[in-house]
Amino acid sequence: MTQTPYVAGPLVDHHCHGLVRRDLDRPAFEALLNEGAGAGRWTGSPFDSMLGAAIRRHCAPLLGLEPHADPDTYLGRRQALGHDEVARRMLTAAGIDTLLVDTGFQPEEICDPAEVAAYAGPAVRAHEILRLETTAQELLETGTEPRDFRNALRQRLTESEAVGAKSIAAYRCGLDLLGERPSDLDVVATLHSSRPADGEPWRITDRTVISALAWTAIEAGLPLQLHVGYGDNDVDLLRCDPLHLTPFLRATEPLGVPVLLLHNYPFHRHAAYLAQVFDHVFMDVGLAVHNTGALSRRLIEESLELVPFTKLLHSSDAFGLPELYLLGSLLFRRGLDGVLADLVRADELSEPDARRIGAMVAGGNARGAYRL
Repeated sequence: MTQTPYVAGPLVDHHCHGLVRRDLDRPAFEALLNEGAGAGRWTGSPFDSMLGAAIRRHCAPLLGLEPHADPDTYLGRRQALGHDEVARRMLTAAGIDTLLVDTGFQPEEICDPAEVAAYAGPAVRAHEILRLETTAQELLETGTEPRDFRNALRQRLTESEAVGAKSIAAYRCGLDLLGERPSDLDVVATLHSSRPADGEPWRITDRTVISALAWTAIEAGLPLQLHVGYGDNDVDLLRCDPLHLTPFLRATEPLGVPVLLLHNYPFHRHAAYLAQVFDHVFMDVGLAVHNTGALSRRLIEESLELVPFTKLLHSSDAFGLPELYLLGSLLFRRGLDGVLADLVRADELSEPDARRIGAMVAGGNARGAYRL
């Protein structure tokens, strides 16, 4: 008799992006597969990776192909079906009922949250996550003066319908955010000193200003997502260990606003520790799950060593390709379900506890953290 999955029902994908709006040839598809730049002289094709193997195994059947179809056959079938049909098949099969969409990265290239939800099904809901650095730069580029910046940001956050905010401090200055709220005078002085030349765009990289963005979001009551660890080659991974956040987390804990650590690989055990010792900290292993493919279960198992069951969330961090939503969901379900099933078989968890944990991680924890 087949065991009913412990991770049953639809998922909340608490961090993802939009989809590209066009059909893709092989170079364009491979450039979106992982955090690298696509095929390379020494790298070869990204299809020669755990993610590439997972696409050929799990996504090919949704396009009417045999499992493990070769890349050219897969991409030929994908182009024949067209972008919209592929997106509909992948997102429908992902079994997601709520999407929290970061709209701050390459918005001109990708579809908006409502469009992503429409591919996933008529009952699927999508909510925006506001990217702080992008929002701040837009305010400054549209004429907000440094002396008015903090108030303008507060107003934008307060008036926004977004259910959370996100910072890419890891990319801009590292994760050693200030453990005390920066003064308005310090923020104004820093903005004046870093003002770009006429005609040049703003790019906020200063630790004081980025810390002020994070503090302002939390003071506005918005759950704060922070990119941690694994990312493309713009990020300095040495500065992305979440343990650098300890002073900031210690200082913001009394405010009671969730801080959600995204991705975390290879620091997922560090993130699990932080989620254990700080009441307002949550974590996921998104992005790493689909990139590690069939080996992703061990990431989930290692995270569960310390993380409270109430603090682990699902995310795909899918960007551009609908396959990444599908794999993020499928592999996460399979990995978490396998870990829970082993614990039940070993009599380390009861059946009811395993089902309760599965339901919390699948969506209950995210709904609570974001007040959905």
